[in-house]
Amino acid sequence: MTFSYWKRCVAEALGTFGFFFLGFAGIALSVTQPTAIGSTTVAVGFGLGLALMIFAFGHISGGHFNPAVTVALAVGRQFPAREVVGYWIAQLVGGAAAAATVIATFGDVVSSHLVASPTATTNVALVLEIIVTAMFVIVVSAVATDRAPWSGVQAPIAIGGFIATAAMIIGPVSGGAFNPARALAPALFTSNAPDLWIYIVGPFAGGIIGGLIYLMMRATVGSGDEEEMRDR
Repeated sequence: MTFSYWKRCVAEALGTFGFFFLGFAGIALSVTQPTAIGSTTVAVGFGLGLALMIFAFGHISGGHFNPAVTVALAVGRQFPAREVVGYWIAQLVGGAAAAATVIATFGDVVSSHLVASPTATTNVALVLEIIVTAMFVIVVSAVATDRAPWSGVQAPIAIGGFIATAAMIIGPVSGGAFNPARALAPALFTSNAPDLWIYIVGPFAGGIIGGLIYLMMRATVGSGDEEEMRDR
């Protein structure tokens, strides 16, 4: 079934809201009740939140919930370039609504904690955000847009699992955004976001790089497949 553009944008907004709400709520709980939840649980919350929202809305919009994913799929010729901006707006609106809801629920004390911030130098954080986002969009492209044996119902698990793993391992160093909307949304509600540029430049650069890498690999694999078929 094909859905209209506005319905797909609404699905992106709703899915991004759910994904961010669960992750942001985990961060807020770790601040207000530090003995109740740890950083690993927060990372798992982001990963499972993403997987669940892809299960819920992925069949409608494709389940991007991340401007870097949208641009990567456009660069990789798997998403219409003319629809990119609408998806970006929907993702930011959904993310901002999630941040606002969590702040209203848990109090202003959590607003600055929702903003991604690195413990490493800015250069190291930027490089990590680029690399991990590139890896992430390659995973998304492989399991969600190609007819691979592991695609379909397993795609949300693979995508969410990647985010949970990356958030646990790389997040404590880089800040673990891998998503411009995840960084921008809470930054709208606080003046304390000095490293925001890292989480815009890094994920977008990583998305473009990852999209181009997968485009190249798909072209190479397609050519090889055709030659193999001719040989047979």
